[in-house]
Amino acid sequence: MKWYLKAFRQYSDFNGRARRKEYFMFGLFNALFTILCIAVSSALSAWLETPAFISIYVLYMLATLVPSIAVSVRRLHDIGKSGWMLLVNFIPLVGPIWMLILLITDSDPENNEYGANPKQEFIIQDI
Repeated sequence: MKWYLKAFRQYSDFNGRARRKEYFMFGLFNALFTILCIAVSSALSAWLETPAFISIYVLYMLATLVPSIAVSVRRLHDIGKSGWMLLVNFIPLVGPIWMLILLITDSDPENNEYGANPKQEFIIQDI
């Protein structure tokens, strides 16, 4: 849960690097909360017989849009790629597969132009 909250604390920080763990834990909790929002919205819509409660899901998605993009950009920085590589997703069929491969690639072990290796910083902070 701390990785999810960390992404929200750094919602406007498009600089630096994000570990794989940070990115995928944010994605996991985001998916769980999205499913929860859909379930609550559907239940309220069925109970009150009005489609107005679908806005709970829409509001959640709007609230997580910028943090999702920011953590994705920082994840790409971690492997030495520009944040503009997110636009690869718009290439039909191949783009999302290519992006998934980029996102699961291990970090650059050394410092790169986007900052120090976050794994190194994490190990130092734990000592």
